[in-house]
Amino acid sequence: MALMPTRRRAHAARIARASITIKAPGKLNLHLRITGKRPDGYHEIESVLVPVAVWDTLKISKIKQGLKVSCTGRELPEGPENLVYRAALSFFEKTGIRAGARISLIKEIPISAGMGGGSSDAAATLKGLNTLWDGPLPAKNLEKLALSLGADVPFFLFQEPAIARGIGELLEPLRDFPVFWYVIVRPVLTVSTAWAYGQVRLRLTVEGNRDIISTFNAATLKIPDLLYNDLESVTLGKYPFLCSIKESLLALGALGALMTGSGPSIFGVFDSEHKAGEAGESLRRAWPDYDVFIVEGLG
Repeated sequence: MALMPTRRRAHAARIARASITIKAPGKLNLHLRITGKRPDGYHEIESVLVPVAVWDTLKISKIKQGLKVSCTGRELPEGPENLVYRAALSFFEKTGIRAGARISLIKEIPISAGMGGGSSDAAATLKGLNTLWDGPLPAKNLEKLALSLGADVPFFLFQEPAIARGIGELLEPLRDFPVFWYVIVRPVLTVSTAWAYGQVRLRLTVEGNRDIISTFNAATLKIPDLLYNDLESVTLGKYPFLCSIKESLLALGALGALMTGSGPSIFGVFDSEHKAGEAGESLRRAWPDYDVFIVEGLG
């Protein structure tokens, strides 16, 4: 087989680097405790985060100048209100790169669902642009830029189970975390994260803080002991119909069920794909207007 001439190989390499397709997963909070509030208004937390196989897809292409963002699948603004747009703008400002990008986002993760879709898209944008331009930002700089966009964004740079502390930026990987299957139910409802955090009775949650995370041991993990969310009582208190989703997941064989983040999505944890599949299909029939995902955790 004849080798490609050097000039043609170089041209092909440039073409190959002209665009990139990158996947952005969703996440679940298996444990979320609010441990304090900082003077700047941010809440400090302890949380167990797990990425799950619900994917947004981004295709990023080099263009000579400008920034063009489009979105299909779910309706999102395509300008500065979009985290993808802001992430790309921050990347170009930080690196001083004078070229531009066209970013096409296929949105599968529900919006404002407690699953971190916007943060994941922002992280994927940073990683994709950094790869396209041959790594102008080392890992530490990329993490700092990610944090400037949102507390959850650094987690999505790594896409592995982790304990998150601080405002979410202090990450401790959980490399031996067991793989579970999850059924996630997202009703037709939007919950403001700022509202939910604002309703938490901080003194009570701090005094009730347990040591589940500090004594975390994957080998002896019991899901019912791990599942906890300080925001759940707030959101379920305002929208009590969400309790029926938890009850249904448990009745269908979930090891445990919980609201993720500030909601409104509720998930059940299952120890097999078969059990999760049966439960998920049952819930799809029961609630055809809801988003129901049957997904594996990512490790």
